[in-house]
Amino acid sequence: MAAAGGAAARSRFAVVGGGIAGVTCAEKLATEFPSEDIFLMTASPVIKAVTNFKQVSKTLEEFDVEEQPSSILEKRYPNIKVIQSGVKQLKSDEHKILTEDGKEYMYEKLCLCAGAKPKLIFEGNPYVLGIRDTDSAQAFQKNLAQAERIVVVGNGGIALELVYEIQGCEVIWAIKDKAIGNTFFDAGAAEFLIPKLTAEKQETPIECKRTKYTVEGSQEKERPTAASDKLGSALGPDWHEGLHLKGTKEFSHKVHIEILCEVKNILLQQEFIQLQRTSLTFPKEEKNVEPDQVLWPVYVELTNGKIYGCNFIVSATGVVPNVKPFLDGNNFAVGEDGGLTVDAHMHTSVPDVYAAGDICTAAWEPSPVWHQMRLWTQARQMGWYAAKCMAADTLGESVDMDFSFELFAHVTKFFNYKVVVLGKYNAQGLSSDYELMLRCTKGQEYVKVVIQNGRMVGAVLIGETDLEETFENLILNQMDLSAYGEDLLNPDIDIEDYFD
Repeated sequence: MAAAGGAAARSRFAVVGGGIAGVTCAEKLATEFPSEDIFLMTASPVIKAVTNFKQVSKTLEEFDVEEQPSSILEKRYPNIKVIQSGVKQLKSDEHKILTEDGKEYMYEKLCLCAGAKPKLIFEGNPYVLGIRDTDSAQAFQKNLAQAERIVVVGNGGIALELVYEIQGCEVIWAIKDKAIGNTFFDAGAAEFLIPKLTAEKQETPIECKRTKYTVEGSQEKERPTAASDKLGSALGPDWHEGLHLKGTKEFSHKVHIEILCEVKNILLQQEFIQLQRTSLTFPKEEKNVEPDQVLWPVYVELTNGKIYGCNFIVSATGVVPNVKPFLDGNNFAVGEDGGLTVDAHMHTSVPDVYAAGDICTAAWEPSPVWHQMRLWTQARQMGWYAAKCMAADTLGESVDMDFSFELFAHVTKFFNYKVVVLGKYNAQGLSSDYELMLRCTKGQEYVKVVIQNGRMVGAVLIGETDLEETFENLILNQMDLSAYGEDLLNPDIDIEDYFD
């Protein structure tokens, strides 16, 4: 790519990162500027492509994520030039990128989409595995084949899926919250899902009544979700499909959850013996806490004082934006969560440098029912919108904030249930003057809405509720619902007819 004699290759647009945000950004730029070369720099030989994209409603979208060799992307968009090398340094004042393989590239406008790395609970410990991408998921599977017991740490989407999918292996699941899946759910939804962790068969649905309650106490700050390895992009929504997640034992689910605790220490077998500590067997009933006679390769000491031996530990404790290669010598403003702050046009604080996806922190004044979360859907939306902004700035046109930032909306699957979260579904950032309404049918559906000043500001829908479009509209229109009271969730009333 670089010209002979070491001169830098030039392009109007460069994008760093072969994940969803970067690839989406490059594709959009390639379409907007068919006669311009778009440089896409990626450290990995495969890129992540969005396939089977479906716009489910105004703000909800579904798609699959597929790893593809970069040659496929270049075939589809002949003006995208994939440069397979990591970035060594960014010299933003010279509009120049130096890659690990010693080449230089000049750009007019640059978008950084380098994603995030997993936050490992302990760096450099061979028994601690981070899961974030398909490579680390495969390494995990190799280890699991020989495992009799593992400890899973973390409470985001990846931990949830992992614990549900693992069979034939004892799982000690350590979470620092009171309830599982805190990033996506509240305690009620967690209770609804828990039977699925131990279930061997279909349960018969039992109606549980609608309830309404108000909440005291302040809400916890949102934490970014996901998990990890050095390279590679984040896992897709169905990452565990096609992986054979089975340990050595012949039973299906064995999960014990330790709540309100974190990992205090990790001891290798040698240290454990020297320190003459006692570890516990897998708890059968709560009362049964016997010392373990088995020697394990590694031991986890929790902040609640308990010690469990295991074959290895899975760290699924969130991510850290991957900003390191870009900070040196550049004056980037960085957000509290470690991401590069971007304004409403995805601009960083450095001229001609934009950012999108997990690496960035949205620093614009958000819509009251949108918040940033490091998810696939937002990576795609931000990458697409960043390309639009780069195009508009280049052509001197103005661009409106993309509609996808009007309402937080995400659809996924947990424990084989369809899960839709809308707006401030966990009352994120609301003071305590809101109320929650619930409707739940055990084993079938769980519906929760967050109401503030008579208006719907968030919702969690688990199961096939078919309410997502109606609720999306109610949140977007901010219609006063006080007149409906409890009937809002009455299963005998077809709420869609009300609001069409």
